[in-house]
Amino acid sequence: MWTTRLDSRGEPDNPLLRLAVPLFQRAGVTWRARGLPAARLFEYLRDGQTDFSILVRGVSLDKCCLISKRPVAGTELRVYRRKDLRPITGKEGLIGKDVITIHGYTYGGLLAFIKDPANRIANNGTVSHESAFAMLERGRADYLLDYAGPAQEVLADHPIRDVEFDVLDRLDAHLVLNRSYPDAEALMAKLEAIASELKIEGFSQPSLK
Repeated sequence: MWTTRLDSRGEPDNPLLRLAVPLFQRAGVTWRARGLPAARLFEYLRDGQTDFSILVRGVSLDKCCLISKRPVAGTELRVYRRKDLRPITGKEGLIGKDVITIHGYTYGGLLAFIKDPANRIANNGTVSHESAFAMLERGRADYLLDYAGPAQEVLADHPIRDVEFDVLDRLDAHLVLNRSYPDAEALMAKLEAIASELKIEGFSQPSLK
C-alpha cells in the first residue's frame, strides 16, 4: 500500500524501508527486504513464508501473526472518481455503486462491507494499482479505492484528466511478525520499544485514533 516504484535492482522503492532498516539494525536482526503483491504478501504471512511486514491491521492475520500494540505509521484511504460524480466521504456512500478494488487489501476491514450483498456494491477487483487506475480511466467503474502513496505515484506517471479524490479514512499501520518466528513475543516487544524511539524524516505519522 506504500509504493509502486522500483529501484535500480527492480525492487520496490518502499518508504517503509526507512523505518525497517534502523529498526532491525538496532534489534540485531538479520533480514532481507522482499517486494510482493498485496495478495501474495498476506498469503505468505499466513503460511510462514514471510516473517515480517508493516501493514494496516487486518483480522485475517490475527491467528498467524503478532500485531504491535501501537501503530508506527499512517496512511490515507482514498476514493478516486471523476469530478462530476458525487463525493464519497463515508462507506455508506458506496452503497449501490460500482467500485474498483485491488486484490489482497482488506482496506482496514472495509472489504467485508463492499462484499456484503445487502449493500449492492459491484466490486471490480484487479491485481495492481496501475491496472486499477487504467480501469477507472476506461470507465469500468465510477469509484476506485486506493491508498495515498501508490495512488499518487501512479497518477504522477500517468495523469488522468478530471480525476479527483475524497479521503474515506485515515488508517494506522502496525508492525506484523509471524508467530512462528523464534521467540516472537520477545522480538515484537523489542521492535515496539525501538520503533517508539525512531524519528524518520518525511515519514507519515500514525493518527493514534
